Amino acid sequence: MALDGVPPLPLQEALHLVKLPSAGEARRFMGTRAAYLPGSDFTADSGMPNTHTAAFGGHVYAQAALAAARAWRELEDEKGAKPGERLDLHTIHGYFTRPGIPTRPFLYTVTPLTASRTFATLSITAHQPSQPSTNPQGDHFPLADATLLPLSPPAFTAICSLKRPEPDSHSVSTQEPPPQQRFAAILSTRAPSAWPPAPPIDITGIVEQAGADQPGKFPVATMRKVDMTAYNEGRPVHERRELLLYRLIKPLPPSEDGEEEDANAHVAAHTYVADRNGLLMAGNHIGFGHSFGRAASLSYSFVVHVNAAEAVMRDGEGDDKEGWWVQEMWFPRAARGRGIVESKIWSPRGVHVATEYQDGLVQGLGVGKL
Repeated sequence: MALDGVPPLPLQEALHLVKLPSAGEARRFMGTRAAYLPGSDFTADSGMPNTHTAAFGGHVYAQAALAAARAWRELEDEKGAKPGERLDLHTIHGYFTRPGIPTRPFLYTVTPLTASRTFATLSITAHQPSQPSTNPQGDHFPLADATLLPLSPPAFTAICSLKRPEPDSHSVSTQEPPPQQRFAAILSTRAPSAWPPAPPIDITGIVEQAGADQPGKFPVATMRKVDMTAYNEGRPVHERRELLLYRLIKPLPPSEDGEEEDANAHVAAHTYVADRNGLLMAGNHIGFGHSFGRAASLSYSFVVHVNAAEAVMRDGEGDDKEGWWVQEMWFPRAARGRGIVESKIWSPRGVHVATEYQDGLVQGLGVGKL
């Protein structure tokens, strides 16, 4: 349970969208719930004041992907597309242009760019009101926020592609051995749920002060962090690894078009999870763990390598290992005040489902640019 007795929000609540009046093929949506604020969920006895002010970037990124998928479904329905002809999320390439304000909604405009029978591209632009929400609580945003408040310049822009699923008979699949195999000696030392929770703010100095047992209120997924200290010891930064294990807080409902599972919502969930703490961990590895200045995403790309249906997360039954996905993360480059985070998303069965590539500011106190 969360600190105040209310559990963290599942995806269907944290990233809930309402449709706004639209014109032409463009579609507009508004998120109704406040974005997660990293560090706002430390326990009172942790002694950690929260000085973080920017909304979690994964919120606008994943919500933009959901808006794009929903807009495309509406266009498909208008054109009478059959279920077997529908396109699913394939790539999202996003750019963060302004820090998000957690207590104001994100408003999305989705515009189709290109379309064919098997592939389509769309642009997504996210704005926030330039004034506080009409709800003083800064959550459960009413439609008045979209109709009465002026907008700030874009906070986020993205290009998204959707692709028609390929039958197994048309594909060749190759991948490296999964982390469940390569790191079996480490992962076998305890059950997935026995690893400590992923820290609310994964900066070495903060974790040492607050403790490694802070569950926090991170939405969408339960996340556990594998102790990779012994593996990383003595290795250069580009060879080190971090492993995060995760599973949905609550199963996702079926899609609105009646399909049993909304694969696109599951893809969005993976993008949300993959954005957590990556740049902070990069800072730890390059030497800023006790002198962190700032970190902020600049660009973030997510590529799904399989049919979107293979990204669906199901509850495990019986063996605790079932149902836990693996994010394998590493940090191949840091220079000029920026760092790169790469991640591979692995299914519980060891399938390489997606890859994340993120570029952002990673700077230390009093250091300036790297």
